[in-house]
Amino acid sequence: MDYIWFSVAFTCGFLAKQVNLPPLVGYLAAGFGLHALGVTPDASLEVLSDLGVTLLLFTIGLKLNVKSLFKTEIWAGATGHMGAIVLITTLNCMIFGSLGLLHFSGLQWSAAALIGLAVSFSSTVCAIKILEERSEMRSRHGQIAIGILIIQDIAAVLFVTLTADKSPTIWALALLALPLLRPFLTQLLQRCGHGELLPLAGFFLAFSGGELFELVGLKAHLGALVIAVLLSGDSKATELSKSLMNFKDLFLIGFFLSIGFTALPTLDMISVALIMAIALPIKAIMFFLWLTRLKLRSRSAFLSALSLANYSEFGLIVCSAAVSASILQKEWLVIMALTVAFSFVFSSILNAYAHSLYSRWRDFLKNFERPQRLIEDRLSTPENANILVIGMGRVGTGAYDSLTDNLHKDVCGVETDRARVDRHCQEGRNVIAADAEDPDFWEQVNLEPVKLIMLAIPSPLDILEVVTQLNQMGYRGKTAATARYEDDKEDLIAAGIDVVFNFYQKAGTGFADETIHLLETGHEALESR
Repeated sequence: MDYIWFSVAFTCGFLAKQVNLPPLVGYLAAGFGLHALGVTPDASLEVLSDLGVTLLLFTIGLKLNVKSLFKTEIWAGATGHMGAIVLITTLNCMIFGSLGLLHFSGLQWSAAALIGLAVSFSSTVCAIKILEERSEMRSRHGQIAIGILIIQDIAAVLFVTLTADKSPTIWALALLALPLLRPFLTQLLQRCGHGELLPLAGFFLAFSGGELFELVGLKAHLGALVIAVLLSGDSKATELSKSLMNFKDLFLIGFFLSIGFTALPTLDMISVALIMAIALPIKAIMFFLWLTRLKLRSRSAFLSALSLANYSEFGLIVCSAAVSASILQKEWLVIMALTVAFSFVFSSILNAYAHSLYSRWRDFLKNFERPQRLIEDRLSTPENANILVIGMGRVGTGAYDSLTDNLHKDVCGVETDRARVDRHCQEGRNVIAADAEDPDFWEQVNLEPVKLIMLAIPSPLDILEVVTQLNQMGYRGKTAATARYEDDKEDLIAAGIDVVFNFYQKAGTGFADETIHLLETGHEALESR
């Protein structure tokens, strides 16, 4: 039966990609299709799903800055929006019930409130997948969305803990001493090296944290997140996260398939789920309005809101607990599963056009900005630079250093990750914090003295978006970009980029250029003899 799951999941994911939909849409369709055909899942699918979610939370924790959760735009953005959604959904459910709509009629206030709580969460799995595909995990709006998701996940875990049959034991207080283990854990990672032992260490630590939390009556997924947070900020954390990425993506297929196996829907259940899915734009609008009230720029608020415009798998857990307590009818579990699936499709399609939608509606959206601006949302612009390097990771940093040290050019780096910007500035590089996909940024940049823009960005979609912004601003200088694959290189050249450097193919050339002088030195030594 495992072969059937993977073959159908691959086929549906492949077909979804061919029509420019994210593969996860295909995985969701595969789950419902297999269920409709009478395929019965065994325990291995649930294990696969749990593995995926556990590794997802673990990798999130590796990149998480705990201090960011205490920022007003994060904790207030999450709690304020959740409270409003619960209130509005509760009232709407009671109104629908009074009108006699099927499945809403007869609902008590407590049941309506639980439905409101279920739809107040956004999906960590869906949002992180979307952000990762666009390489926006470290962007301003990506960090806001992740922070809000973490706050929501903590609230969901607390709900599950309070409604579970078993409560945390007194030994749960001992978890407060976990930070004392950080030196041991970081040393453990350092000694694992760079091979296959490193991702295995990630599995070990993630599941050890889960087992530890389960022993004291807490959710295992929370344990994986906490252990990862202890490791965040360590030099090995980023490498560990990258080593786990493919494993996590593979196991998450089990999670998307499992949603389709929740139950078989009926037409009336699909109708109710569609009503709830239609409310997704309202959820996104509420996020946007609330985040702009918290002094975010319209662009940060808009892109964060679109990332969070979905319903969460935790909604299924809330509904399951309500069904077990006889507060909701069992049909609501199926309705919630359908609603979550519909929301994943909606969110995936919407976010594929997020940047172009902001560019189209920018003038209107900027009317909602407050005059005050958070420090992180203030725009910086390059000064006295003839060359801009967009993306200051390893490739961008190497290009920057080569241009300044060897060619003595006036260079400015542009990077979205403010922590990375601070490190570069401390090391003496001229780097500013900005998002090159932001039209507001380019509107303030004087492009006249800029002769070359180098795009060291991992996502080809992001590079194409930057090129679109540059064309709209009338940039006439040269452009260069990096690519990992030959088809990406062809797409970038077709978009008008002057030079595309495939750093996998050109690594040997660069290596030879760096070492050719050794032969010349050796030849001169022989001649001198």
